[in-house]
Amino acid sequence: MILDSNFVEKMNFYGKNGIKFLFIVDFEMKFPIIMELSEVKDFCVKYFIDGVNNYTGYADNISDKHELKIQKNPVQFEVYKKAFNNVIKHEKAGNSYLVNLTFKSPVEINLGLQEIFYKSRSKYKLYFKNSSREFVLFSPETFINITGGKIFTYPIKGTIDAGIPDAKEILLNDKKERAEHLTVVDLLRNDLNIVCKDVKVNRFCFIETVKTNFGELLQMTSEIEGRIKPELNTRFGDILCGMLPAGSICGAPKRETLEIIKETEPESRGYYTGVFGIYDGEVFKSSVMIRFIEKTGKDYFYRSGGGITVYSDIKKEYDEMTEKIYVPIY
Repeated sequence: MILDSNFVEKMNFYGKNGIKFLFIVDFEMKFPIIMELSEVKDFCVKYFIDGVNNYTGYADNISDKHELKIQKNPVQFEVYKKAFNNVIKHEKAGNSYLVNLTFKSPVEINLGLQEIFYKSRSKYKLYFKNSSREFVLFSPETFINITGGKIFTYPIKGTIDAGIPDAKEILLNDKKERAEHLTVVDLLRNDLNIVCKDVKVNRFCFIETVKTNFGELLQMTSEIEGRIKPELNTRFGDILCGMLPAGSICGAPKRETLEIIKETEPESRGYYTGVFGIYDGEVFKSSVMIRFIEKTGKDYFYRSGGGITVYSDIKKEYDEMTEKIYVPIY
């Protein structure tokens, strides 16, 4: 995958000249979008990025009276099993040791995507609509934040229902989950080393709570820091190009794993598991585009998945994919 050179150079130019911008990059990096923040008002784009947004309160046509109703219709287990077994085959052959396997599942919801955007609560949110696509996302995952010549990234790997007795201890002591998390941390350390010096893990395997309409989930997170190489300072396009796609939603080793994903998943991901973010003239913030609902015609689809290793239990992985079908409206 190669990110469009015009997109990269435009982002570099904006960074060098302190021009504020918004960007959205799809997983396959075929349709990247970048625009000055002053232009965003002319497009059907709403964002909330770690406290920064381009709207005030609710839109006039958004009612606060409707409670969310969502019916999950996860992809059939046999379909998932076929893909899961193909991933395991590649991993046993040594082609990969972690693959993030995802599917889109039909859902029935009683709210429109823009209404979901306004009502949901998440660190990162995005609503996007044009002539060919409409989607909303409410992601808990930071990709990279850049400030003061340093990059910080916060990979998430490992999720459990918080309602399970001793859920935190179970998650922290699950050998498969910790190994998966360590793999992603190591991958992100390597990615940061492409554009940084003095890469270090500040915090490893700490637990965060995510609220959903179905209850709470616990997720395992780490914080990794690096100091940007002097020649790349403010060259955000080159930095982003060197790190995409995000390691937490593909696997390791990255190049080989991307081929396995392309072979195994039934269709391209599009903007799901891509990256979006803003530069406000001083700080660059971005997020991985997970917890994602898209509208096709009159139908709605929720995309979700999880990391697969040779130690994965297929039933647990299928259940995790289903548990991640939620909306943080509570």
